[in-house]
Amino acid sequence: MHGILLFAHGARDPAWATPFHTIAAHMRQESGGRPVALAFLELMTPNLEAGVAELAAQGCTAVTVVPLFLGAGGHVRRDLPLLLDNARAHFPGVEIATTAAIGELDAVTLAIARAALTLLPA
Repeated sequence: MHGILLFAHGARDPAWATPFHTIAAHMRQESGGRPVALAFLELMTPNLEAGVAELAAQGCTAVTVVPLFLGAGGHVRRDLPLLLDNARAHFPGVEIATTAAIGELDAVTLAIARAALTLLPA
């Protein structure tokens, strides 16, 4: 089975994570039955390794990590590869891959631009 692990930054304020939980819920509805989990880089739980563990416990032998970052800054370019290597070492039976940062997709930048325009007065 192939699971999806959404990976976000994290924050001290629990309310900050609400949109990410909403994204995960939408993905569960749209994923065709694929398991979907959410993990955070810092300040929130679960972390990436615990997210992989959650999916492995559901029977996933492959996990794709989707970084929910607007761009590929230091966290995506430096921190994420180290976290992925650590997770691969702890879960050798799980194939772990990653995608580009979500904000680098044309569809996402266009959706954000359109949404921003709806916030402006007519």
